[in-house]
This record gives sequence, C-alpha cells and structure tokens, in this order.
Amino acid sequence: MKVCSLSGASGTGKSTSALVFAHKVELDAIIDDGLLIVNGVKVAGISAKFEKNTITAVRRAIFSDNKHCEEVKKALDTYKVQSILLIGTSDKMTKNIAQRLDLGPIDTFYYVEDIRSQKEIQKARFVRGTQGKHVMPIPYRQVEQNFFKRLIQRGKEIFSPKREKIGETTIVRPDFQQEYIDIEKQVYVQLITYCCAQEAIVNKVEHVQFLMEEHVQTNIIVQLKMPIDYILVDRLKSMQEAVQQSFYQHFGFELDAINIQIKSVEKKRK
Repeated sequence: MKVCSLSGASGTGKSTSALVFAHKVELDAIIDDGLLIVNGVKVAGISAKFEKNTITAVRRAIFSDNKHCEEVKKALDTYKVQSILLIGTSDKMTKNIAQRLDLGPIDTFYYVEDIRSQKEIQKARFVRGTQGKHVMPIPYRQVEQNFFKRLIQRGKEIFSPKREKIGETTIVRPDFQQEYIDIEKQVYVQLITYCCAQEAIVNKVEHVQFLMEEHVQTNIIVQLKMPIDYILVDRLKSMQEAVQQSFYQHFGFELDAINIQIKSVEKKRK
C-alpha cells in the first residue's frame, strides 16, 4: 500500500483541503480524526470530533481503542484500499496511526504549508479561534444523529478540476471546542469604517458591507472631499492598503477583496 502523511497544527485547514489534495495526488482513501474515508464517503470509524474532551479526542484519532482500530483495519481490506493519506498534527502522530493500522512505513510526508497558502492558513486559524468551527470531509448525511446538536452548517461540495464531484464537507463545533472568541460582524464593519474615515480624502463613509464566507471581502461606499487635485486611483489604492493593514493588525489575516465605490464628491462642511 502507498501511504502518505499530511501534518500541520490544529486549525490550519488540513481537513478542508484533504479531499482535493488526496484526489490531486491520486490517493484512494483518507484517515482523518478516526474516520476512514474512501472516495469521499465515510466507510468506517468514529470521528474524534464526537468526543467530550481533547484527551479522548486524541486517543480516538490515533486509534488507541482496539475495537475501533480493528473495525478500520477490516474496512481497509474490504474496500481493497491501495493508497491512503493519513492526516495528523505531526509526523509522530501519522506514524503512530500507520503503526496502529498495520499500514507499514510512510512513503511520503506532506505538510499543510505545501498545500495551502500562508493567507489560507492564517484565515483558517482565525476561524477556529473565533468561531470554533471544525471541518469534517464527509457528507452532512453521514454525521451521526446524536451529533446533530453540534452541527453548524452544511459545508460545500468538492469538485475536481474536471468538475467531477469528489466529496463534501460538513462544519461542526465539537463539545471539546469550548474556548473561542465570538466577534460580531458589526465589529469588522466599525473597524473598516473608522479606518476609511481617517483618510484625508474621505468626507463621509456612506456604507460598509462585510462578507465572511469562503472569501472574506468588504464593499465600501464613500463620499470624497473636493477638490480632487491628486491622482484618484493612486489615493484609493493607498486607502485599500490602509484598510488591509488595519484589518491584518487586529485580526491576523488578510481580506480577499476590498471594493471601494465612490458615490459622490462634496465640499468639506465647516
């Protein structure tokens, strides 16, 4: 069997990228948090995200329970898995998983920095720390009934570059994810509004819309001061840079898009 490892710190987006990466490097199956996933579908195992605390979650993820371990080993034979991606927080963890499942030595070690940009990693860390969201690379319908109260939302369907569906994700908040900071959307809007209002060319910030989905962006409508005796595009680019710098300074990741719309130009009121 071809065995590969993908490791990285918690909350960096390994599970989010697992299906696409496994398909890209032509691996049949994934081991993630105690689950065996074949062709985008869970076929055996129990997710560590069902556990009550981090200690039992780690034990579940490394197959410490013999019954759990044997169930997954049997499924590997049943589904005739020829290549597999082991996901963990470190090389030590994925080696431990390989040993417990009798998979033999790991052929190739990959790291989250190899498959995700620094920008994506920063965003994933922020979402984990402020929303407590965890991604499971399995369909919504495969999440156990007793876990529904911890479901946050359906994730998304994952497609290959050829538009072939290779799986789905589901977003959950496990019981052991008890420490996170909840930031209301209005906080982002107020920061962006304040940052724009400090720009010398701005007479009034008319409206700020903030969208935090797969792509994080803001749409800003402003009124400028007269006269415009400068290169407008250059000053607006500087304004975008100022917003980006302020956002990164406070939240630790970058916006994907900053769209500025000029509504009107007026004289500054005395």
